[in-house]
Amino acid sequence: MTVLNRGRTRESRKTQPNPGMKRADAVIIIILLLLAAGAAAAIIYVIVTPKQGERFTEFYILGPGGVADDYPTSLETGGKGSVIIGVVNHEHGAASYRLEADYGGLVLKDENITLRDGGNYTENFSFTPVVNGTSKLEFQLYKEGSNEPYRELYLWVTAT
Repeated sequence: MTVLNRGRTRESRKTQPNPGMKRADAVIIIILLLLAAGAAAAIIYVIVTPKQGERFTEFYILGPGGVADDYPTSLETGGKGSVIIGVVNHEHGAASYRLEADYGGLVLKDENITLRDGGNYTENFSFTPVVNGTSKLEFQLYKEGSNEPYRELYLWVTAT
């Protein structure tokens, strides 16, 4: 009988719930489920949210042939030079700019431009040197509301 009682006692110990262990197990399971849900949410967010690239504005000048070559850097006084000015908005939203062109300290162009994201502005820009010597043909692009140039480009032009 003692053997049977011991056996029953062991069996009853195995099947009897232990409240301390159950609570600890439940807490661990809840923590693991929360961690798994958080990881799943993070993975879904990374997959669903598009990655935004760098925000910038392209600002360039090209020679009359439409390539970055053959710039009018040597002209006769009174002769005509021309370049192509380009602005492309990659700011991830609409942007407004002010484009200014100066030659030898004289403002030749001052224009406001608004471009949607991915919008492109190009213009054939002509100028005429009126004084002999070397002068700076300068292009400045300002973002709306700023007095400091956002981008600057220039050419040294010699008029003879």
